[in-house]
Amino acid sequence: MASSASDLSGLGLLTWVYPPGLVDRVVAACGRAEQLRRLLPARLVVYFVLGLALFSPAPYLEVMPHLVAGLRGLGLLGDWHVPAKSSLFRARQRLGFEPLQVLFAATAKPMAGELTPGAFWRGLRVLAVDGTCWDVADTEANEAAFGRPGSGRGAKRSAFVQVRMAALVEVGSHAVLDAELAGCRTGEVTLVGRLPRSCTAGQLVLADREFLGVPLWRAFTDSGADLLWRVSANRVLPVNKLLRDGSWLSHIHATIDPGKRDPVQVRVLAYHLKGPATNSGGGDYRLVTTLLDPRRYPARQLAALYRERWEIESVFAEIKTFQRGAKVVLSSKTPDGVLQQIWAHLLVHHALRELMLRTEATRQLDPDRISFTETLRSARRSVTVTPGGFSP
Repeated sequence: MASSASDLSGLGLLTWVYPPGLVDRVVAACGRAEQLRRLLPARLVVYFVLGLALFSPAPYLEVMPHLVAGLRGLGLLGDWHVPAKSSLFRARQRLGFEPLQVLFAATAKPMAGELTPGAFWRGLRVLAVDGTCWDVADTEANEAAFGRPGSGRGAKRSAFVQVRMAALVEVGSHAVLDAELAGCRTGEVTLVGRLPRSCTAGQLVLADREFLGVPLWRAFTDSGADLLWRVSANRVLPVNKLLRDGSWLSHIHATIDPGKRDPVQVRVLAYHLKGPATNSGGGDYRLVTTLLDPRRYPARQLAALYRERWEIESVFAEIKTFQRGAKVVLSSKTPDGVLQQIWAHLLVHHALRELMLRTEATRQLDPDRISFTETLRSARRSVTVTPGGFSP
């Protein structure tokens, strides 16, 4: 293991978080291990795809020399040479997206410790869920697989084909713990409904108002997690019992329960924030929670905690604006390649966040005071200096 955070930048960072042995096991489990020795073995292609995400939007023939320059300087390449772009393209096709997806599932775990600022609230690990969309190359294959959102202009077709992503994020570390991908015709609620598989007792999940529904609520509470979700303004929440801090016990029903025979008990918090009535600004708010005890979980503190939900928007900005590049369209012309690129971006973001958390622990800093963009630039600068522990 590297002796300091700076040693973990670049390819050394990628091989520290995703060691060659783990990559080889994932590749084999997905049936991508090669029978013949190739110029581009599957292990190297995995790191190449991660390198494409790290150096986004740099083209193929710029990224591979970055990855192997450090190895060449150490005399580890022998007669190996950088293949042609067409060979790199075919190697990506052979690999597919499944090894990247499986690698993410194997490594995307909560990383914040009890002393990580903002990671826990009254003993509960704070998480958030939300969705976003990725613009991808406008090809017939991508459009058939992912669809194109409607637009209010002209022929009512968006300029880009889009992939929808729902994510579960650890607020304190900004680590993405789970993600679901689908075409833009699939709703966020449907995708978020697959994320409770990564939740457990001892967690508190924050979510915005569009997700409040009994089936989704129960899917998360069945995992053991507690919830703190915003409520739409027109939702009727009767006062069953008024509590000492001004919150009250109420109930919600599923739309498929017209007889209202199967209610879900919730606690309601209502408050007003001063300032402009924007998504993250002032206005009237109502929240519902599974935390029913006003002594143990005061309403004022829960209202203040809910602002942490907006950290997930910062996570999406880190991945899509700073790491991928602002307004960059994913270049893969096939659905398989698009999914491969997205999983690679999630893996690189996870590696960068792990480096930031290690730096915070070493220097006793708040992760929010460590710049994501500077960490990204540092990883890119040092990739040719720290070759990491793998060989083509």
